[in-house]
Amino acid sequence: MALIVHKYGGTSMGSTERIRNVAKRVAKWVRAGHQLVVVPSAMSGETNRLLGLAKELSPEKLGPDALRELDAIAATGEQVSVGLLALALQAEGLGAVSYGGWQVPIQTDSAFTKARIASIDDTRVRADLAAGKVVIITGFQGIDPDGHVTTLGRGGSDTSAVAVAAAMKAHECLIYTDVDGVYTTDPRIVPEAQRLSTISFEEMLEMASLGSKVLQIRSVEFAGKYRVPLRVLSSFTPWDIDIIEEARSGTLITFEEDEKMEQAVVSGIAFNRDEAKITVMGVPDKPGIAYQILGPVADANIDIDVIIQNVSHDGKTDFSFTVHRNDYAKTLDLLTNTVAPATGALQVLGDPKICKVSIVGIGMRSHVGVASTMFRTLSEEGINIQMISTSEIKTSVVIDEKYMELAVRALHKAFGLDAAATA
Repeated sequence: MALIVHKYGGTSMGSTERIRNVAKRVAKWVRAGHQLVVVPSAMSGETNRLLGLAKELSPEKLGPDALRELDAIAATGEQVSVGLLALALQAEGLGAVSYGGWQVPIQTDSAFTKARIASIDDTRVRADLAAGKVVIITGFQGIDPDGHVTTLGRGGSDTSAVAVAAAMKAHECLIYTDVDGVYTTDPRIVPEAQRLSTISFEEMLEMASLGSKVLQIRSVEFAGKYRVPLRVLSSFTPWDIDIIEEARSGTLITFEEDEKMEQAVVSGIAFNRDEAKITVMGVPDKPGIAYQILGPVADANIDIDVIIQNVSHDGKTDFSFTVHRNDYAKTLDLLTNTVAPATGALQVLGDPKICKVSIVGIGMRSHVGVASTMFRTLSEEGINIQMISTSEIKTSVVIDEKYMELAVRALHKAFGLDAAATA
């Protein structure tokens, strides 16, 4: 008997009929002799609906008290999902019990709307599993030291599922979503994209951080830190197929770099259209200037991505970086009204219509000329590169958003990732 954690996304829970199918799939695993913990998301569109109601009543600039209420509102979506799934499993003849994150409890910090998991008490869950029940836990949420409900940010149910799997030392964590695995890029952009049977943890971490929407980055970080075996599957494959056949249909995220992986120079093309660029012009080129600019941004809980500082001229330099598009207005306001006057910057410019395109592959460690192939391909398509960022296994470029799909298709073909090229 193995302990398995299943996570189901919003589309998988999108209707009562789909919830019945989830229950049948879970029941299949239970009847095969496994203990099951299930972490579902809210029903598709429900979180947006709830936050939309809140937005109608709340001011544009939200203080800590308002953020607390947003979490209290958003958390109700998952509470409905777990209750409905418990009822569906009971209708299948199984014992099932649902819990909110605060009941387990899943302890988090107090960063409302962006909370991080601190610890999980699995005592209650293990007792229910020992009694033969399926345990269903709300994803996306937990409870802070003061007893307030918190949420983990969009995609947080993935993180919840992996964290539960890590805390309970589960045999495997299966992430069921609306796609049947991890692809070389988004098939909606490149129809020739291929599903990967395996991908290394390092590659998946880069893909998630660079815009791949299959898994939230924090869930991959958890999997890597605690070495949780992770598999991405589709919840729309027939629920009654054999368990082994079902597992083979997805993508296994592995911690071993096998020979096949080592031969792949580039494993995937990631992109992120949710970025914005900010440039602080004419700042004094002196020690500590980067901290004077970026410190206040970090203190405002704004994540910074690509950073470039230009060559100094006449004691002045320009400093550019990217942030999530949702943080663009807040960052621009902070820099214009607070940071620029304090540093003596001449001007703050912003561009919310950029995107980031990246190539990822552990094979890049041992192959030269990969970045130059990327730059040549974009040049041939007439695409100007605004910023460049590299690591051992990825190269990212910031370009005009309108060229994103063209860049992804060209790079996918240039690195031989099209299905026709590898068939």
